Amino acid sequence: MKLRYILTVLVLAISQSGCMPAIYPPGAKNNAAQLGENTFLTEDGARLPLRHWLPKNEPRAVIIALHGFNDYSRFFDTPGQYFSSQGIACFAYDQRGFGMAPNRGLWAGGETYTNDLQALVRLVKQRYPKRPVYLLGESMGGAIVITAMSQAGMPDVAGIILAAPALWARSTMPWYQTGLLWTLAHSLPWLTLTGEGVHVVASDNIDMLRAMGRDPLVIKGTRVETVYGLTDLMDEAFNSAARLHGNTLMLYGEKDEIIPKEPTYAFLQRFLETNPAEKTVAIYQNGYHMLLRDLEAPTTWKDITAWINASPDKLPSGADSRARQLLKLS
Repeated sequence: MKLRYILTVLVLAISQSGCMPAIYPPGAKNNAAQLGENTFLTEDGARLPLRHWLPKNEPRAVIIALHGFNDYSRFFDTPGQYFSSQGIACFAYDQRGFGMAPNRGLWAGGETYTNDLQALVRLVKQRYPKRPVYLLGESMGGAIVITAMSQAGMPDVAGIILAAPALWARSTMPWYQTGLLWTLAHSLPWLTLTGEGVHVVASDNIDMLRAMGRDPLVIKGTRVETVYGLTDLMDEAFNSAARLHGNTLMLYGEKDEIIPKEPTYAFLQRFLETNPAEKTVAIYQNGYHMLLRDLEAPTTWKDITAWINASPDKLPSGADSRARQLLKLS
């Protein structure tokens, strides 16, 4: 009764406020995109902070890494150092609305995020024309990679790596959750949520989580309209399962408390129906949502490196065998 009363009051508020969740898209395309030392300059002139981890010698492969929701490019610092030591060049940038990118805390729209990624892929391929380029997306970044790969304008890449991609689509949420989100987004889109009181464990790496809590560039309070935009993105990524083709490695932790198993496994079943030979799924028994930064993160780094090398029949950790067992695959 209490929830119904709250929803009724908020619906009435909508009729009087006329608010709508906003998207803050880029401006006009007035220059060529450029890849600088510490900046990715987009076609509309936005300067997105860029980090890189380069091997001492000419790289044998390149990874473009996309961070998760409310995070920024620093997420890839330790993994990037490892991959560069293995001869793999790595790039990561602050996406619009996150880190030190423009319009902090505001949602730029799924199309904008995928267009930015496409532009950077073109620039990296120009810099390394003879090297295979891989896309790696963590959580929200994974949803962006999935969506971008489903679009006609996406440049060819050697493969994609999805680390606990954000796939919690509305179709897999309870009605009261989608209803409340819609109501808030259309009545109080500016309302800021902090997540206090929500008891979920994102990682077993407590020192890393505490460091994120102290980091001023990690967003702690989120506008409802931004959550609404993220949910739109997750819808699109979830519904792209059957359209996702090409060499793909997907990583998921059995202890993930951020992206539930139901939407993830539902996505995987449809994802693996088409060209399963191109797709590798790894499920880590002791893995949390932040697989690349968990205490056992080096295990995932080694699996990714082995997959890029295309040398083993199985991943070193055996997480692909675990996935076949859990998903009941032959």
